[in-house]
Amino acid sequence: MNVKFKDLIEQTFEFPTEEFSLENSNLLFHGLNLSDLVAQYGSPLKFTYLPKISENIGRAKKWFDSAIEKYGYKGKYYYCYCTKSSHFRYVLEEALKNDIHIETSSAFDIKIVERLKRDGLIDADTYVICNGFKRDAYIENIANLINGGQRNCIPILDNYEEIGLLTSRVKDRFQVGIRIASEEEPKFEFYTSRLGIGYKDIVPFYDKHLNDNPNVELKMLHFFINTGIRDTAYYWNELLKCLKVYVRLKKHCPSLDSLNIGGGFPTKNSLSFEYDYQYMVDEIINQINLACEEAEVDVPNIFTEFGSFTVGESGGAIYQVLYQKQQNDREKWNMIDSSFITTLPDSWAINRRFIMLPVNRWNDTYERVLLGGLTCDSDDYYNSQQDLNAIYLPKFNPAQPLYIAFFNTGAYQETIGGYGGLQHCLIPYPKHLLIDKDADGRFHVSLFRDQQSAAENLEILGYAADNDTAEHAVYSAEESIHSNKPILK
Repeated sequence: MNVKFKDLIEQTFEFPTEEFSLENSNLLFHGLNLSDLVAQYGSPLKFTYLPKISENIGRAKKWFDSAIEKYGYKGKYYYCYCTKSSHFRYVLEEALKNDIHIETSSAFDIKIVERLKRDGLIDADTYVICNGFKRDAYIENIANLINGGQRNCIPILDNYEEIGLLTSRVKDRFQVGIRIASEEEPKFEFYTSRLGIGYKDIVPFYDKHLNDNPNVELKMLHFFINTGIRDTAYYWNELLKCLKVYVRLKKHCPSLDSLNIGGGFPTKNSLSFEYDYQYMVDEIINQINLACEEAEVDVPNIFTEFGSFTVGESGGAIYQVLYQKQQNDREKWNMIDSSFITTLPDSWAINRRFIMLPVNRWNDTYERVLLGGLTCDSDDYYNSQQDLNAIYLPKFNPAQPLYIAFFNTGAYQETIGGYGGLQHCLIPYPKHLLIDKDADGRFHVSLFRDQQSAAENLEILGYAADNDTAEHAVYSAEESIHSNKPILK
């Protein structure tokens, strides 16, 4: 009788996968034994597997290159990274190794761009696409960037007022884009996105405010829908509406030569995840080609702003199951040594599901459980997988510690959860590891930051630090990443 956890997974999914395999009873992630990671660093911990970032960027570039060649597409493709997915320095450094560009969404984002430029990671020709609703600080920082020589900084106009604010601060002629306010899916509580300018208003806006403005050149039309790039009637209908606007605007504005289709590639949320990326890219390129051919206008250069797709699959979190509570005859609660609300906020805020697997004890029998966090909040729980509608784990045994890992958590969780700040119920933020891999296949693991201390939290709350007892166990990013930490093979 097949009652081991390993049997359950192998009967339910195609396993092993490109990311996951087993060594005895322990889980390997891209060949790295996670039990070794726990033995060395303990739990709870978060990790960022940097090579996955470059891998996904390379995959996307190949899909677009293939589609461009297949359809004889005359435009170019530009990959932008959406920084709000993760502003983490080492994520950006890894991404920028791949000849990509940047998309920003706030005033502080521009400060990061300036730092990257100062450090030589981007140059004046790097495209900096500035999205979002822009107030004084953001406008001022964009203007400073353009005035400082960032030739390809393109602020995307979100409303009618922004063009006046920008022209009053930018010294010379500059490029802009216009964002389309797309219509939302019928299930949404509102009909039209709050971001951008309505379909029917874009050409009149250009004619009135941009056409005769000697200081502005319209370069880009921006299109994005919240549900992402998916093979649905809704997506294709919105894309065709966008293309109708593009060809109309192109006939009014010869300088328009780029279409930004935003982000929206999904990341894996289960072991049975299926998505035909190449088909979607092929069809997008084909639809743009056909629309422009029919309208007898030149095809645009294509920009994307992949954020979650770039960084999501690089992240993970590991917890220990501390205790099991039998609350009634059917519900067993496995209590972890951290909090879902603080470390995986998407799991409760938008009911996001992640790939979750035990780190060890795969040869043990399994049981159905619920997972509970350490806070006193009733919403601090995790109760199902994407495709199983339940959670199965090796049976709890106080004599044999059980560790569990959540994968593909690299996008948004840190910034939404409040990285380095106060967490719900003052549950400390876990330690954070950086994992890299050299040309010889050896893993380099370094501690970016240790778990938050009580003294750090008290200081944030305004309590005077006790210098005799305060323990600030914070590791400098500069010192940590370049230190000679042990290498796991």
